[in-house]
Amino acid sequence: MSTWNDFNNADDQQSYDLIPKGTLAKVRMTLRPGGYDDPNEGWTGGYATRNDKTGSVYLNAEFVVTEGPYARRKVWSLIGLHSGKGPEWANMGRAFIKGILNSARGVHPSDETPQAQNARRISGFADLDGIEFVAKLDWEKDAKGDDKNVVKQAIAPDHKEYGTAMGAVSAPAPTPAASTQATSNAGRPSWAQ
Repeated sequence: MSTWNDFNNADDQQSYDLIPKGTLAKVRMTLRPGGYDDPNEGWTGGYATRNDKTGSVYLNAEFVVTEGPYARRKVWSLIGLHSGKGPEWANMGRAFIKGILNSARGVHPSDETPQAQNARRISGFADLDGIEFVAKLDWEKDAKGDDKNVVKQAIAPDHKEYGTAMGAVSAPAPTPAASTQATSNAGRPSWAQ
């Protein structure tokens, strides 16, 4: 008999309990395209999503744990770009992206050298698509009131567990040449490659 007609010998479903609050994990972020562009704001490449009801604009991010006991687990979060209610959501989004860049590029948050400043710049959202960094996992309620995992904080090299979570001693900030090379595919999102 066909395996697609008889499910008696299929594996049982796996239980996916929430990853504990406060867990540090190396993750790879993928931006799920929303198709919204606003060149005046620098939002190009189809990465941003606009909520038609509220007018808010955000990046819809998927984070995959790359190592450790929770490897291959996925977590989803939104990164704010604009809200009609005021600048707070966009400021939180900018701070989160700065944290991601510090974590991924091995930059200490208080480093203000030209190399560190360059490491905190992107040419477009494509630079963030596929970036790997250390995240602190948290919980929040979903639309049904159930707990779900989210990523709300990127962990920088000044955290005592950064090196262990990243899998190596923190790397120096990229040189301008390395930064240019890393963004050579800036116009092509991961889903279009």
